[in-house]
Amino acid sequence: MEVVLRITKSIMVAAATLMAFTSHAAGDAEAGAAQAVTCAACHGQDGATAIDPSYPNLAGQSAKYLNRQLQMFQSGERDVPLMTAQLIGKSAQDLENLAAYYASLPSKIGEAAGSDDDIKAARMIYKGGIADRGVAACAACHGPGGLGNDQAGFPKIGGQAVGYTIAQLTAYREGLRASDEAYGAMMRNVAAGLTDGQIKVLADYIHGLSP
Repeated sequence: MEVVLRITKSIMVAAATLMAFTSHAAGDAEAGAAQAVTCAACHGQDGATAIDPSYPNLAGQSAKYLNRQLQMFQSGERDVPLMTAQLIGKSAQDLENLAAYYASLPSKIGEAAGSDDDIKAARMIYKGGIADRGVAACAACHGPGGLGNDQAGFPKIGGQAVGYTIAQLTAYREGLRASDEAYGAMMRNVAAGLTDGQIKVLADYIHGLSP
């Protein structure tokens, strides 16, 4: 019970912090499209066919979440030198526009490739968590279909690239992704209780999620 209460408190604190993190002007998707030409070299013309399996699908992602990540890349809070370099000289409005553009693109849903047993195991973790290991149910924040919670700032994860999800959950578990204190701390606590095998089957299951 103590573990469950700790997880619930962590979720509530993260949500409250993310909801209050900023007020921002609406982005201009058309202006963002013009700026996204260079982004397409890595993330694909449709925002969902990245050249590297460890790069994320951006199409249909929450504009609020995307803007926050772009801010952290630009400042160096989220330590990805390639992204920081791409954002040199861009204004706050430029970031808003890029976020709005990618949020406007249609999502691309994949298909889980794991065995029936793997999918069943992943579904149990996704929907129910692992209470005795401090792993909260993914669905509590990201929703049963992986659509996320835009108001709270929790990202859409359904259809996300398998390699990216594996890389990020592993980075959270190892303490290598230390940005965005409220959300990041919660994700590090969750990922700490996951094995490599569980991360792999979860990533595959999430890739196949649809509303």
